Amino acid sequence: MPLILAIESSCDETAVALVRGEEGERAVVLASEISSQIELHREHGGVVPELASRNHSLHLRGLVEKALADAGVSMSEIDAFAATTGPGLASSLLIGSTAAKAMACACDKPFLGINHLEGHLLSPFIELTAVPPHLALIVSGGHTLLLDVAGPGDYRKLGGTRDDAAGEAFDKVGKMLGLPYPGGPEIEKTARGGNPAAYDFPRSMLHDPHLDFSFSGLKTAVLYTLQREHGKVSVPNLSASFQQAVIEILIGKTLRAAGQSGRKTIALSGGVSLNRALRDAFSIACNRAGLALATAAPDFCTDNAAMIGFAALLRHLHGGSSPLGEDIHPNLPLA
Repeated sequence: MPLILAIESSCDETAVALVRGEEGERAVVLASEISSQIELHREHGGVVPELASRNHSLHLRGLVEKALADAGVSMSEIDAFAATTGPGLASSLLIGSTAAKAMACACDKPFLGINHLEGHLLSPFIELTAVPPHLALIVSGGHTLLLDVAGPGDYRKLGGTRDDAAGEAFDKVGKMLGLPYPGGPEIEKTARGGNPAAYDFPRSMLHDPHLDFSFSGLKTAVLYTLQREHGKVSVPNLSASFQQAVIEILIGKTLRAAGQSGRKTIALSGGVSLNRALRDAFSIACNRAGLALATAAPDFCTDNAAMIGFAALLRHLHGGSSPLGEDIHPNLPLA
């Protein structure tokens, strides 16, 4: 069975994975290594590109060696090398892409440049080699996307964010509330002790006929609430109310998209999909609507190389590859 070595370095996570699979058989993640930089960037309140790329360079070789050792395979057994080529931070993308190309060239094996968003899109189906038609919602720090998926590589964009992505809004509101970076997980924890109906925040564009998203108005509403209450705000209540507004927007738009596309399966992916309140609400909504819900395993929700390896494996099985001269694409769209 073909064996893929994949690298993910689009932002502040350095990740390496080994994925093996064959057409009609279950794909297997033999190793998945991640070096997180959260603590490094926390003191700055966000990702510093120069620090991110420098640390990718420091940790990548060790992660490759550890992945190979954990999987019990040698470099000569790799059938293809893959890396994220966009979207992401240019200085970070270059580290992983250049390393994968160098290994592919040295081993005389194919290179596959993978779209980071395609990795997220396919992550609910890792360990399969057949991806069913479905309606996909990718919700992460930098992206909120609705796509109609006919199969691997066949994607049609139905809606996206017009301003802040959902994860970006979580982080910015977390910063307003004085919570540690990244704000999304902190808001989720704080919201568990709050009343989601305490504040009536706007559900922007929820009832508009299009399928695009906007979270900037919701973020501004939180800011005005904080200014109006002069520090007397209940952080748990505000966190819960903000989170509930985001959840209702995401579910409302996604169910409408499923109805318009006729898809009977919804796939939820991206870092924000780790949010337990969001997952539970989607599960309830899909059950009521008679829809199946596919979610990525927690380890594959945030940035990881297993999802890049899986996307590369599916392309490799169908004869796909990328030229070694292919450049990175920091603003690469998915569809």
